[in-house]
Amino acid sequence: MKQVLRKGLSEIVVRDVPDPVLSPHHVIVRPAYSLISSGTETASIHREGVMKAVVDNPSHLRRIWHASRANGPVRTLSEVMAKFSEYAVLGYAGAGVIVGKHESVRDLEIGASVAYGGEGTGHGELIMCGRNLAVRVPEAVGLDQACFATLGSIALNAVRTAQIGLGETVAVIGLGLVGQLVAQLARLQGAVVIGLDLRPERLALASRLGCHHVLEAGGGAAEAVAAITDGRGADHVVVAAAAKSPGPALQALAIARDRGQIVVVGAVELSFPGEQMYRKEIRLLMSRAYGPGSYDPAYEKGAQDYPIGYVRWTENRNMEHFLRLLDKGEVDVQPLITDRFALERAPQAYERIMDPASGTLAVLLRYPSADAAALAPYAPVRKVHVRAPEARAAEMRVAVTGAGNIARWIHVPNLMKIPGVRLHAVHSASGARGRNYAERFGAAYCTSDYGELLEDDDVEAIVILSRNPEHAAQAISALEAGKHVFVEKPMALTEKECRAIWAAVESSGRQLTVGFNRRFAPAYREMKRQLRRRQGAAVVNCRMSSPSISGSYWMADPSIGGAILGEACHFVDLMYWLLESELVAVSAFSLPLGSNEPIGENNLAASFRFADGSIANLTYCTVGRHAAGGERLEAFAEGIRLAVEDFGSPSWSEWPLFRPLRLFPAKGHAEQMHDFFVALRESRLPQVTVVDGARATLACLKMLESARTGQPCTIDVDTLRP
Repeated sequence: MKQVLRKGLSEIVVRDVPDPVLSPHHVIVRPAYSLISSGTETASIHREGVMKAVVDNPSHLRRIWHASRANGPVRTLSEVMAKFSEYAVLGYAGAGVIVGKHESVRDLEIGASVAYGGEGTGHGELIMCGRNLAVRVPEAVGLDQACFATLGSIALNAVRTAQIGLGETVAVIGLGLVGQLVAQLARLQGAVVIGLDLRPERLALASRLGCHHVLEAGGGAAEAVAAITDGRGADHVVVAAAAKSPGPALQALAIARDRGQIVVVGAVELSFPGEQMYRKEIRLLMSRAYGPGSYDPAYEKGAQDYPIGYVRWTENRNMEHFLRLLDKGEVDVQPLITDRFALERAPQAYERIMDPASGTLAVLLRYPSADAAALAPYAPVRKVHVRAPEARAAEMRVAVTGAGNIARWIHVPNLMKIPGVRLHAVHSASGARGRNYAERFGAAYCTSDYGELLEDDDVEAIVILSRNPEHAAQAISALEAGKHVFVEKPMALTEKECRAIWAAVESSGRQLTVGFNRRFAPAYREMKRQLRRRQGAAVVNCRMSSPSISGSYWMADPSIGGAILGEACHFVDLMYWLLESELVAVSAFSLPLGSNEPIGENNLAASFRFADGSIANLTYCTVGRHAAGGERLEAFAEGIRLAVEDFGSPSWSEWPLFRPLRLFPAKGHAEQMHDFFVALRESRLPQVTVVDGARATLACLKMLESARTGQPCTIDVDTLRP
């Protein structure tokens, strides 16, 4: 399908990307029209250049600095330069016809006309959106009007947040798209509406659409509002402007009455003089997107609705009501439409929006499906070639699934450095991201369908870099298709998955390795060399602080592994490898379970016993400081004391003053990837096998079980042997 993308910082392009694959609780819509949000979308287009973008958002420099410390300056520079050609999806509002739906969606049928919204849906010929972000369009409402449902729900949520009463005065600062809609909706609430903007044509339009008073924003606005309100000021001020200066915020404070209310719905600099806010006792409210449900994955992606008895107006119900108002003619959006462009002319549409002299307001993109005669049967194309096919060389062709940060920062660059290995295909649920990675790293094609990799006879190995819950199923299907597998940790999340993967390795005769890079890090390899001098059992103490795995970050969710199965497995494997002895038992305690933050299951202290009598402590926490050290491992044996912190060079008691300093310590990723493909060429086992992946998962599961029950648990990896 064709999709509108931002390339780099400012270029707008239309590219072919793979069609989406249906997810549970989602539908696929063939749009007739989509609406370009002139405020939100243009804010991400940096025509002034990179320096202006950095000045406007200094946090970019902090992120670059932290990335450089973690990955080194060369890799960081490569990623910064890649930003100048990277694709990003634009757009989040449109309307069209459902052409596909997941079986879990029971109340919408194929062929139904719907309006849709949602971050990342974009402007494209096929759009996948969550059930709770799609609403039926009344028969009398054209799809060109229905594509306003998303922005209409944003305006509705702002009006609901303000709790406007009959006869109250509402001032709307900024009469762009959302401001114009807010003004119409506030009038329907029985308010006296004052519209303020710097552009005379927008003031005239607001007046024509029913705004009671219109004023030019600026120095004289406070006096004019005072005159309209008999000196009282506005009961409610809705800031719907987009500005990088504090001007709209200061204007709102100046025109609000004593104990009045300011509702912010636009992207503005919120700088309010504290003394004036205090003296007026102003209430400041933020209106979040479309309403309750916004940014909640359980609502937007999982289709978990909020009970109407507790939450009357959700995102979905706001969108429905806005369409109802359009149907009854109580809101008018036709005068807001200033331009219509065919999809392939999207770059010209954005040029017009970015031109201050154009006077644009609502710009629509029109799709071929707007012409019913042009409709073709729905036949998804989920594979897009980005490079001409080449004659097969004497090299191993590899596919990658999962186009996240670990792919572009670490694994794919390392893969490309291995002689005799070529990246052949990229799989990603995001068509734009898949195409971006395929172009950047020289793959022949990208696909949104994992099955394409399995059916491709040219693909000999698959590198699995997807999210943790997908690892096991993808690994098993790849092995059964005759592919070798490199899977990022964790290999699996359950004992059943471990057994199934182990069985697939044995039955297929293919090799599988798990991304336990610490075995290959120079600091830990030196530590192991020193430990080999020990006599008898050892004592190991491992501490890991991961404050980034918290909040809404998916890795923090215990239902899909959380920090223990997802990250602590690294250190379970590391301790086994260092001691060369099987784990036999564990006792663990956690922070209180059942709390949202900190999540108890992600904060554990565990003690392990090994077959040779060694013992180890593992402390994993997500409640530390970002500025503090991350991981530290100490080992004690007869006459030996060793320590490694954050992959730095090991220290030991004999030579404390002669440690070499490593500013950017190697973490072993490149060495492990190289070892895996050398092992395939030499027909030997990789250094990390399916047994190691199963052991790490089992030990983490037993850790969690012990913390939950308060009882020690035995660990026997042979119980997972098929």
